[in-house]
Amino acid sequence: MDRLDNTIRPYAWGSTTAIPALLGVAPSGEPQAEMWMGAHPGAPSRTGRGTLVEVIEADPERELGADAVTKFGPRLPFLLKILAAGAPLSLQVHPDLTQAKEGYEDEERRGIPVDAGHRNYKDANHKPELICALTEFDGLCGFRAPLEAAGLLAGLGVDSLKPYVDLLHAHPEEAALREVLTAVLSADREEMARTVTEAAAACARLGGGYAPYADIAHHYPGDPGVIAAMLLNHVRLQPGEALFLGAGIPHAYLNGLGVEIMANSDNVLRCGLTPKHVDVPELLRIVRFEAADAGVLRPEASPDGEEVYETPIDEFRLSRYVLPEGGAAHDLTRATPQILLCTAGSVRAGEHELNPGQSVFVPAGGKAEVTGAGTVFRATVIV
Repeated sequence: MDRLDNTIRPYAWGSTTAIPALLGVAPSGEPQAEMWMGAHPGAPSRTGRGTLVEVIEADPERELGADAVTKFGPRLPFLLKILAAGAPLSLQVHPDLTQAKEGYEDEERRGIPVDAGHRNYKDANHKPELICALTEFDGLCGFRAPLEAAGLLAGLGVDSLKPYVDLLHAHPEEAALREVLTAVLSADREEMARTVTEAAAACARLGGGYAPYADIAHHYPGDPGVIAAMLLNHVRLQPGEALFLGAGIPHAYLNGLGVEIMANSDNVLRCGLTPKHVDVPELLRIVRFEAADAGVLRPEASPDGEEVYETPIDEFRLSRYVLPEGGAAHDLTRATPQILLCTAGSVRAGEHELNPGQSVFVPAGGKAEVTGAGTVFRATVIV
């Protein structure tokens, strides 16, 4: 197995303290948003044999296993991250695999540069993702019931929101949600900015369930995404709890530290809370207008101590082991590639001693025994 040297991405929304605290180092004063573990070409992990991209390209079947190469191609199909949100991320959705392929091919035909600010599809892959909380973690996930959203908006006492409240009382629910999100994102920007400003002041005054939206508005004053966010479920994860974000589900991370895993893609359609491009027609084509509970996941324990976060896709499988002092060794050898990440205590993986934030790559079939007292996350694929 290979110890990984990983890149930390300094996105503006990142916490300045959470990742340094996990790693046991002094903060630099700059935001540290994500630490990437994997073979994403934008910031591949480094090993003693070269970058993980180079290692896999040199012998895909040896590193990934023949079954994984047959199913996913000669690449690691997931990206593992430590994510530290100090401010809200953009409100967004991801396409399904068919939509991603169609969108990518269409933009390629039209000659839109991959790095263009108005490009929606950077690749032809979907981007399901899972976030598991290491600390209390706040987020938005999926649509509230329209009547619940109507009550939340009506409670602000803002006259310019009344048309949206009325729309949310219409039937069927899917059409009501679609009409309101379309109206919010298509409204005159100056008028919407005034509405958001008035709504933000009411949220700050009322507090309680309105407090998260006051904080969002503080970071994104006048942004229509503030009103769009109030259509979604607000959820606070406790450590060890997770959310799965499938295709078409609007979501945003607000605050906290977590382990995130996703299919290896950069495809994002934004709804707001961002200065970046928002393609409203394409967004509305991708969003699933279904009211549902946020669906908090808790791991399912197996007899060998593995706690698995079950998801409906194969590009990744995330689990964890909470190892007690003096416990037996666990054999994690598997016929698929793995990344093992320590998040607490001290764990020995093969010949590598792992402290919080440290990780290793285990090639398919590579011997992987873990011991120690701490928590280790295991990322792999299903073939």
